[in-house]
Amino acid sequence: MKRYARNMLGYGQNAPYAAWPNKAKVAVQFVLNYEEGGENCVLHGDAASEAFLSDIPGAAPWPEKRHWNMESIYEYGARAGFWRLHRLFTEADIPLTIYGVATALARSPEQVQAMKDADWEIASHGLKWVEHKDMPEDEERRAIVEAIRLHTEVVGTAPRGWYTGRCSENTVRLVSETHQFDYISDTYDDDLPYWLEVGDHDQLIIPYTLEANDMRFATAPGWVTGDDFGQYLIDAFDALYEEGQKGRPAMMSVGLHCRLIGRPGKIAGLKRFIKHLQQHDDVWCPRRLEIAQHWAATHPHTRTERPSAMSQERFIEAFGGIFEHSPWVAKRAWALELGPAHDCAAGVHNALCRVFRSATHLERLAVLKAHPDLAGKLAAAGELTDESTAEQASAGLDYLSDDERKLFMQLNDDYVAKHGFPFIIAVRDHTKATILEAFKTRIHNANDQEFSEACRQVERIAQFRLQDHFS
Repeated sequence: MKRYARNMLGYGQNAPYAAWPNKAKVAVQFVLNYEEGGENCVLHGDAASEAFLSDIPGAAPWPEKRHWNMESIYEYGARAGFWRLHRLFTEADIPLTIYGVATALARSPEQVQAMKDADWEIASHGLKWVEHKDMPEDEERRAIVEAIRLHTEVVGTAPRGWYTGRCSENTVRLVSETHQFDYISDTYDDDLPYWLEVGDHDQLIIPYTLEANDMRFATAPGWVTGDDFGQYLIDAFDALYEEGQKGRPAMMSVGLHCRLIGRPGKIAGLKRFIKHLQQHDDVWCPRRLEIAQHWAATHPHTRTERPSAMSQERFIEAFGGIFEHSPWVAKRAWALELGPAHDCAAGVHNALCRVFRSATHLERLAVLKAHPDLAGKLAAAGELTDESTAEQASAGLDYLSDDERKLFMQLNDDYVAKHGFPFIIAVRDHTKATILEAFKTRIHNANDQEFSEACRQVERIAQFRLQDHFS
């Protein structure tokens, strides 16, 4: 058994209706990352200085040395940038979610008090603003525990949201296993929150953003002027607002950093964006915690049986009859590289069809021969499968006049005599009249042509059966 861990489907075509409060067309959520004082620095016991997300072009770590310029740029964020942003958002009456690095918060008591006085949410941004990709799992687990402890000590309440940022492949799982958090944001994969099953725990994920984010002032390609950033935010908002007007309200995250957007020349574009969104009445600007609470109440998670997690026995039991009397198709499909994208009708159909298409000619012929005649002897004797009975009934083939029944019998006999397998058609695509028309036309096809057509019809029948199963 091969299983693919990544989820390439998500909500697919049928995303849930967000039902934001007051019928908002879009939820715009601002995050301010507070990292100043938690970055790599030899004063913090780190091996080298910081080199990430600053206005120093091509910055590199200085091993075993303090990088005075880098430190002072981070300090600008705490000393000046934070307060400029504090004034902007409190005057605009827009609440923020702070992603607070625990050690940075511990070194900034006045800023923490200002966050609390403004009733901003202070979520955890980890223990230190460092890379976790090479961190051993046990070490990262200990860092998560310490981040929660220190955050609670400094802020006075435990964090209810988490975002590491410079995370490892283990981060989301390790944070979820604490059962501590209303949400985790270490993903960038959707415009809506969603539930992630981590063992026996259902964890809410609220995706974050690296594109509607001022970090691109410090990366290439990136923003050059405040207007670059502001116009991008306006364009993103307008696109999401239009989707919301069409009944698909989503979420827009905006990521900010004190030392970046807190500079005068950069913040001007953000101000213009805030003015733009405040010209719309039906916009919700919550803290991230409110989004989590709304989603948990409006869209609680219900676990369902997932094909990619089924045992072979259960998979065959569930899908062995999709291809008529041919459970071997399901058996082979189970051994493919299935994943969350296969946990739907289209996913299982694709897996089954791959097996059918790659089977030998004789194997596919056996599947064709396993199908019953239309309105034939098995139907008359009540010996069809439940699926075939319902399908033939949907086209009225269970109520035929004596003449119609004789005609079907004769066509069945003539067709099998010529092609060596029963006439197969996805009856749900047809009426009784169009079935007869296709019957009379296809019987004259060359055998290879008709074999290919019959195989296509088998796949179409399987598609309908799977839609019934998943409905």
